[in-house]
Amino acid sequence: MSTTVTPSAAPTPADPARTVVVGVGPVTMDDVVAVARHGASVALAPEALDAVAAGRAVIDALAADTQPHYGVSTGFGALATRSIPAERRTDLQRSLIRSHAAGTGPEVEREVVRALMLLRLSTLATGRTGVRPATAQAYAAMLDAGITPVVREFGSLGCSGDLAPLAHCALALMGEGDVRDATGTLRPAADALADAGLTPVVLAEKEGLALVNGTDGMLGQLVLALHDLDRLLATADVAAALSVESLLGTDAVFADDLQALRPHPGQAAAAAHLRTLLRGSGIMASHRGPGCTRVQDAYSLRCAPQVHGAARDTVEHARTVATRELAAAVDNPVVTPDGRVESNGNFHGAPVGYVLDFLAIAVADVASMSERRTDRFLDVSRSHGLPAFLAHDPGVDSGLMIAQYTAAGLVSDLKRLAVPASVDSIPSSAMQEDHVSMGWHAARKLRRAVDGLGRVLAIEVLTATRALDLRAPLVPALATGAVRDLLRARGVAGPGPDTSLAPDLDAVAALVASGEVLAAADADRTADEIGTSDRDRHLQVPISSGRTDLEAGPEPTEETR
Repeated sequence: MSTTVTPSAAPTPADPARTVVVGVGPVTMDDVVAVARHGASVALAPEALDAVAAGRAVIDALAADTQPHYGVSTGFGALATRSIPAERRTDLQRSLIRSHAAGTGPEVEREVVRALMLLRLSTLATGRTGVRPATAQAYAAMLDAGITPVVREFGSLGCSGDLAPLAHCALALMGEGDVRDATGTLRPAADALADAGLTPVVLAEKEGLALVNGTDGMLGQLVLALHDLDRLLATADVAAALSVESLLGTDAVFADDLQALRPHPGQAAAAAHLRTLLRGSGIMASHRGPGCTRVQDAYSLRCAPQVHGAARDTVEHARTVATRELAAAVDNPVVTPDGRVESNGNFHGAPVGYVLDFLAIAVADVASMSERRTDRFLDVSRSHGLPAFLAHDPGVDSGLMIAQYTAAGLVSDLKRLAVPASVDSIPSSAMQEDHVSMGWHAARKLRRAVDGLGRVLAIEVLTATRALDLRAPLVPALATGAVRDLLRARGVAGPGPDTSLAPDLDAVAALVASGEVLAAADADRTADEIGTSDRDRHLQVPISSGRTDLEAGPEPTEETR
């Protein structure tokens, strides 16, 4: 399954109008998205440089001490017992970065690398890592220049942090390895730095550790996933509303007082969104009333607020963890505010790894429910009067039969991606690092899962809008009708003889990913804006349209509508 974002070779245009100033305090999630995806400029605040200088003074004092200090005058990991003489410490830091830049596999997306670099810079700016101000400034300048080190898919165990990905970034800072420049061109780091007017950094004591010891890769991917899921879970409501309406379901179960009986905030938000999306639907009005035989809809329709809401609540829990992690200064050893240099285990990725896995579970379940709604449209025994597979001439045409296969295949992949990575520790570094988080792996599979969810929702939207057309002349809600109109305006075919479906699937997936489907549905609409003429038109449409006579209830009145 493909990932959600632009590959490393194709950077998004920079946003020169925004500068993210990195201070002693945490950057925000919006800052991460702005720098990672939109090329916002980056600068270090003066107070951050002061804090960095104060932290470095502590390290300089230890470097002159005759006692060994981890990361300053000793080896690393299982080699921490070896004292390193002053004349070899530059070699020590350089060797650390070279040896740890051990990634392999495909390139990681540009936005992920930029996110992890911003987050590492944010930790450097706290003054808790002991780097020199010039090193922090050089790191910021490389990021600001749009130079993106080539980071490989495999190499991180999530403890001690994302070592290999961060080491590849540090390697570029030293003028070694490969990078993508601001145009996305693959180049030697030394050449790209020179063209940007930057000088490679020769690392001093402790700086190698400070540049690689962090959860920045997994955290950056978590922040980007949260940004995407805010949009996709709201889009899942849109897809569900389209399906409830086009399958002649009821919105009565979404009533506020019913939802309040189970007071989960995500559920309440999803139900409220569904009520708004379905407001003023002539299709739904056509089968309300005492003659309606629809007592209860299938779970995939009736329980949408419960599932979408649980996913929202999972996102909020993950957001809480991400917010805490953004405020963290992760390094080992760390310079404390009172001037001590202490070893610690804050680099362990368990808090981030757990929520990355939680989100993959929620994503798989929301997608699974969406696919079940799609499937109902295609079965004449459950679609309430729609043609088999929504085909123009069933038998000659197959309609959307194989689109459902595609959704089912995606959902099957999502179920595998929901298997937790964070329970799969494997020891490393001669058993010194004998329990690792695998948070990077949890992040990588979540990115694939988020992309898959968007594609599954796109198939439901494609299917439900075709069914909406087949219910004509019944009139949909303004919100759902706007989504249908968006698809038609972008060349996505409605009912008719079979054509190649792949371009339509990709087109709708792009509209979901860009947020255009959600924007079309959520454009400001009030009851007054619907207008009397629209309400009257809903009531004047023959109720048997698009359905069998057996399913048609009595014509609704103002009281029963």
